[in-house]
Formats: sequence, structure tokens, C-alpha cells
Amino acid sequence: MQKFVTNSYRETCALGERLGKTLHGGRVIAFFGGMGMGKTAFVTGVAKGMGLSDDVSSPTFSIVNVYGKNAELCHFDMYRVESWEDLDSTGFFEYMENGSVLCVEWSENIENALPADAVRVEITRGDGTDTRMILIDGLEAEL
Repeated sequence: MQKFVTNSYRETCALGERLGKTLHGGRVIAFFGGMGMGKTAFVTGVAKGMGLSDDVSSPTFSIVNVYGKNAELCHFDMYRVESWEDLDSTGFFEYMENGSVLCVEWSENIENALPADAVRVEITRGDGTDTRMILIDGLEAEL
């Protein structure tokens, strides 16, 4: 497990960018953490690290935002997913099979569906307003 502390939106994005540079298709990045913790900021960095220029936004209402010409990155919000039927309707399994990188916010709600090799990112608030404690588990390389 790797531990990081970020002190701003920019630093959280930069850490995500470092992770994004290491990713290949089919990887699942499972995010854990409450509202306002910086999950979408982290995904913004992941997209940049993957070489994508799309504007990243929270998929709260759409449930999934797809980035890249070939759906290279799929950004999910599983906050309202309550059943296997709900999960299946999001396209989660199809995107994974098609080789997209999946960034999944609110992974707590679909933990039993996550692949064993999912990278787990837990973000919690630190001492300062913008300080975040970030734990990353499941990576082969150091960031």
C-alpha cells in the first residue's frame, strides 16, 4: 500500500496523473471516500496522465462519463447503484470487457463486483481544509 498526502486540488490531480501514466486498458480503479474528498479531481489527473484532453466532470447524474475517441476511460458514480440489475444497466461489465480503464467512484456500493486486481484508492480529509490522505493499494509499481 502506498500513502500520499496532497494539500490542494492541483496536487490531487498531479497524483492522479502519475497513476494515469501507468494504466493500461481493462484496469479498474476503485475509489472509496465521502463526498467532496477529491475523487473527481483525482480522475481529472488520471485522464491527463492517459493523454486524454477531455474535460472531466462528475458523473453524479449521468452515472457514467466516457472519455477518449475509443472510450479509453470510463468514469462511474455508483452512489445510486443498489442491485446487480442497476450495475449491469450502467455498462460497467461491457466497458471492462472492451478494454477501457474504469474509474469507479462510490465503489463501496459494488465491492462484490470489483475484479480482484482492482486498484483501490481511499481518500480521506487530512488536518487542513484541502489536505487529503490518499491510500493506493494494488499497484505493481511505485508512484
